[in-house]
Amino acid sequence: MNAQAYVLVHGGNMSTETWNKLAKSNIHTPDGKMGGRIWDPIIPSLQAYNHQVFAPTLKDEHQSNLTEHIKEISTIITGNHLENVVLVGHSYGGMVITGVATMIPDKISSLVYIDAALPDPGQSLFDLIALGGRDPLSFAGLEPAPPYVEKLEFNPHVLNRFPKIYILCTESEFVTVTHVAREKIASHPKEWTYLELPSSHVPMASMPEQISRIILENTANR
Repeated sequence: MNAQAYVLVHGGNMSTETWNKLAKSNIHTPDGKMGGRIWDPIIPSLQAYNHQVFAPTLKDEHQSNLTEHIKEISTIITGNHLENVVLVGHSYGGMVITGVATMIPDKISSLVYIDAALPDPGQSLFDLIALGGRDPLSFAGLEPAPPYVEKLEFNPHVLNRFPKIYILCTESEFVTVTHVAREKIASHPKEWTYLELPSSHVPMASMPEQISRIILENTANR
C-alpha cells in the first residue's frame, strides 16, 4: 500500500460531554470542545501504513464561515505541498470537503463522506436539514452560525472526476440530512460507493476500527 495524504475534516465542534457519552471515555479539554480530536481513534490506523494524516480544528463557527473553513483546509493542502489527497468529511465537514475539492481539484484523489452533508450548488447545511423535513434549530446545540447558513456555490461537474464514498450511519440522529444524501446518491449510483454502518452519528467514537477499515479499503492507492 503506497503512502497517501489524508485530510480529515470534523463537523460542528462537538462538546467533550457528548463525545464522552458516545466513546465511553473521560476526555476533558480547556474549551470543552473536541474539534479535530474526534479523529484521534482512527489516526493510528491510517498512520500504520505510513499515510500522512492532518486533522485540524476549524476556526470557531461564531468567528468564521463556510468559505473560510474551505480556505483553511485548502491552505493546509497547498501549504504542505500535498498531492493525491483523500478528503474525509464528517457531518458538516461534508460541506467543507465539497468546497475544497472543487476549489483545488488537481490536489484531490477521492472524497469520503461520513454521515455527512451532501450539498447541491446553492445549498447550506440548514437548507439540507430543512429538506429532510426538520427544523434545524431543533437539533440540540445547533445554532444559525455563519458556516451553517452560508450557501455553497460550486461547479458540480468538477466532482464527477473523483471516486466518492458515502458512509451512512444507520443509528444516527442526523438521519434527516443523510436521508437527503441517500436520495441524491440513488439517482447517480455509478458515481458512488455507498455503504451503511450500524453506528451512531459519530462512528469514530463508537466503531473506530470499522470506520478505519472502510476508509482504507476504499481509498488506498486511488
